[in-house]
Amino acid sequence: MAAGPGGSTQDEVRRHNVSTLLRYVHVHGPTSRAELTSAMQLNRSTIGTLTADLAGAGLVREELPARTAGAGAGRPSLVVWPRPEQVYVLAFDIGVDYLIAARVGLGGSILDRRELYRPRGDYAMDDVVAHLCRFTAEMSARAEPGAACVGAGAAIAGVVRESDGLVRFAPNLGWVDEPLGGALAEGLSRHGVRGRVAVANDADLGALAEHVRGAAAGSSDAVYLTGEVGVGAGIIVSGEPLRGHGGYGGEIGHMVVNPAGRLCRCGARGCWETEIGEKAILDAAGHPDGPRSTVPAVVAAAAGGDPRALAALRHVGEWLAIGVGNVVNVFNPEVVIFGGLLRDLFPAVDSQLRGHLATTGLAAPREQVRLTAPGLGADSTLVGAAERAFGPLLTDPPGTLALLA
Repeated sequence: MAAGPGGSTQDEVRRHNVSTLLRYVHVHGPTSRAELTSAMQLNRSTIGTLTADLAGAGLVREELPARTAGAGAGRPSLVVWPRPEQVYVLAFDIGVDYLIAARVGLGGSILDRRELYRPRGDYAMDDVVAHLCRFTAEMSARAEPGAACVGAGAAIAGVVRESDGLVRFAPNLGWVDEPLGGALAEGLSRHGVRGRVAVANDADLGALAEHVRGAAAGSSDAVYLTGEVGVGAGIIVSGEPLRGHGGYGGEIGHMVVNPAGRLCRCGARGCWETEIGEKAILDAAGHPDGPRSTVPAVVAAAAGGDPRALAALRHVGEWLAIGVGNVVNVFNPEVVIFGGLLRDLFPAVDSQLRGHLATTGLAAPREQVRLTAPGLGADSTLVGAAERAFGPLLTDPPGTLALLA
């Protein structure tokens, strides 16, 4: 086999190019051959061969573009489309009081979804897996004939060993060393879904999704903060996720900001999440802990002029600003994204955050940072689980399809 650039074989170069083209279409959507030629800096005949290979594998289709007014008389460039109806993954989002499952097609479109909201409690892992498998059976039955599931991913608010999906610690679910990845893979196999399930921390997956498709697209350095009962962060540095030595990086909610503060479920005192998490917001506003709608209710009450709600948002906003200031100083991100329940809180405390950043900390990093809500709304972590599940296919389309054959 002849060697390609950098000593790679022609087969390796071809696999790399097929992967790059499929990933481009997956992220950017319908793309003309001419655009692909320019983006990948390959000649037209090579692009034609690559798209023909992907079309033959059922991953993309090619169409002539719709004629537009003023179009030239020359031969139009074929447009390459992903085939979401034929190639999909399963994505799961496991929260403290909800379960969401979705069938997500190549290209990122959500084709089908199921949601379950229930009272909070320490639900057993087997109970969670049973519900997700039931959702899978329902969604799989609605898939197009011949459609292929090429992977599965799950997001969970906890410390996850990504190599096998072992949930080391999910304090707000009451889980310690639960083999979620293995249990899900076994359960899904009964419904025809093969291979491992990519389980990861919800904030890490939210950061992935926002970096690929959302508010951090095009940014090389970003922090995605997620707040439900707890608080976590997904961190992108120089375009790559910051995982830490064991893959447990980003547990920023357990950064101690108030040593004299409240006891956290992790065992420490004064963690950031004890000052800005849902319970802190509700306690400050005098609202009982309850349904998910309570934090938006506090924000709505503040907007209506309720004095206690206004005071609660100011109090929580101060602690949120302190933590965000630390994040900006340490990581120098281009963008900080407020996800989960922080997405509901962010508009109400936006000016407070900006005022704090303008007067404290280091001038250079704070002058560059952009604060924003998620581009994907409430679906960041779900979409991130899908993107992680698509990873093997996008990295090695021929190899992945061969394993599924």
